[in-house]
Amino acid sequence: HMASPFRNGPFVGINCTALPESLLESELFGYAEGAFTGAKKGGKVGLFEMAHNGTLFLDEIGEMPIDLQAKLLRVLESGEFLKIGETKPRKVDMRVIAATNRDLPEEIRTGNFREDLYHRLSVIVIRVPPLRERSSDVPELTQHFVDEISSLYGIPPKPIDSDAMEALSAMRWSGNVRELRNVIERLIILSGDTITIDDVHKYCQ
Repeated sequence: HMASPFRNGPFVGINCTALPESLLESELFGYAEGAFTGAKKGGKVGLFEMAHNGTLFLDEIGEMPIDLQAKLLRVLESGEFLKIGETKPRKVDMRVIAATNRDLPEEIRTGNFREDLYHRLSVIVIRVPPLRERSSDVPELTQHFVDEISSLYGIPPKPIDSDAMEALSAMRWSGNVRELRNVIERLIILSGDTITIDDVHKYCQ
């Protein structure tokens, strides 16, 4: 986003698994006043409208319901969207970034993801390898999380001895970076003044 022509615009993101289909549609497109029972007075601004002249980040795009995928494709192809309850389309200019941990070609084969949307989104594909394939990143990530979590707890960062760091780097991290962060938080809470190899064996197995 910051390296793009849209860097001076908003960065708007949503996790597609966080809301049921009915709410996800209203979050993306917004709705007009009186569009349905319980609609807010004055309507609602959707994420497409909020991201105008900026970037929209769709996390877990592989979880998006198939009906909404078709509507998203129309927005990407035409640059126009309809608020729920409106008949006049609105123009939008934005960059879309999508992320998923699913195998989208396989999802296409099973009928869970639209092939035309996949090709529309996959102009530039960036694969982020799992943490187990980039163990050299573990020390830097670990230090980042030690500093971040220590600051949240209002305590000085705890040092990690070399044997403990080597053990952390050798772990498989099936939960990727989220798992590493949780483990570091656990070690900060439960270890002594220094995080040692014994702490790693005790609290990370």
